[in-house]
Amino acid sequence: MSTTPRPTPHRTPRVLVTGASIAGPALAWGLAKSGFDVVLLERSAAPRETGQNIDVRGLGREILTRMGVEETVLANLTGEEGTRFVDEDGRPYAVFPREEGQDGPTAEVEILRGRLAGILVDVVPAEVERRHGDFVTGVEQDGTGVDVTFDSGAQERFDLLLVAEGRSSRTRRLLFSEETELRDFGVSITYGTLDRHPDDVDTWDWFTGTRGRVASVRLDNEGTIRASMSFESEPMGFEKLPVEAQLQLLRARFRGAGWQTERILDGFSARPDEFYTQRMEQVVMSTWSRGRVALVGDAAWGSGPTGMGTTLSLVGAHILAGELAATPDQPARAFASYERQMRRYADSAQGLPRGGARAFHPSSTVGRKAVRVAHRVAASRPVRTFFQANLLTSEKHVPVLADYPHLRA
Repeated sequence: MSTTPRPTPHRTPRVLVTGASIAGPALAWGLAKSGFDVVLLERSAAPRETGQNIDVRGLGREILTRMGVEETVLANLTGEEGTRFVDEDGRPYAVFPREEGQDGPTAEVEILRGRLAGILVDVVPAEVERRHGDFVTGVEQDGTGVDVTFDSGAQERFDLLLVAEGRSSRTRRLLFSEETELRDFGVSITYGTLDRHPDDVDTWDWFTGTRGRVASVRLDNEGTIRASMSFESEPMGFEKLPVEAQLQLLRARFRGAGWQTERILDGFSARPDEFYTQRMEQVVMSTWSRGRVALVGDAAWGSGPTGMGTTLSLVGAHILAGELAATPDQPARAFASYERQMRRYADSAQGLPRGGARAFHPSSTVGRKAVRVAHRVAASRPVRTFFQANLLTSEKHVPVLADYPHLRA
């Protein structure tokens, strides 16, 4: 009788991915395609269908192609035809047209966040378990796995925990507080949806007022208008107030600002369920992983509204899935390779200087005039190409994307 031991059957690694917006579904798709047993968890009780315009730029387009969704995405664009900076009467004084083959303030691929998230979730393989309405409240890990406690009271063990929750990630705060710096830029931003008017245009119109106030409107492909209002302020807890209190404060702050600000405020009040706020801040982490836990997307490197967040999330999720597939039994090695490829790329989207956001929220008439001069110069034909190539929205230190064999539609 042979005494040769039988080989130990290969066990499929079980992975929990938290967050089902952009990075989470892209990561779940890649891991499932590579043979992992994946649970995709979203804190909200139902898929999030709201949200503003987001851009997919540069290398992000390649990820859409590899996932087999580029044609679907291109069929769901908002139709935005460029960006205009306007005065109090709505007259444009600086225009950045949407140009084929170039990504300026308006990218070639402009799509609503909820629409893109839905497209990505739809291609996640059926064997991925999808959960809603729960979140992580406790994590204990050892050399072989991660024990996770959920808000529901359930406890489960996974081989890996991958966090793709966004800039305000609860799980990151739970596990990586000492490794995380939040850089505040002195600006609060509000977003919402308005009814469309017959005279609304197909550009992103941007108004700079005085007293640190900025507002914008841009069309979508759902028959409505997406709007934002931002203002310069020290941290004061505005983002944590009840919606009604936020709207009251916002109305007081923008009183007399001019342009379409009253229309925007009325629209926010009419659709409070689609109104939300965020502080303009960046997430800067000394490391994106520890043991069997790693972060990806805005949870790891949230750069604020720079136009690169979606692209970085797609690319980061793709690389993380590919590296884990290459060394499924060595997560530390996979995490290190992922961070090595992504670090400078993500850091380059965090190049806004400390006072940069405040500079574009001028407090005086003189400051507003200076901002408008800068807009005109940047939009002039001799300068525009150079300016667009050096925006924060432009890719820098782009990684060479490996051809991961399993990560193709």
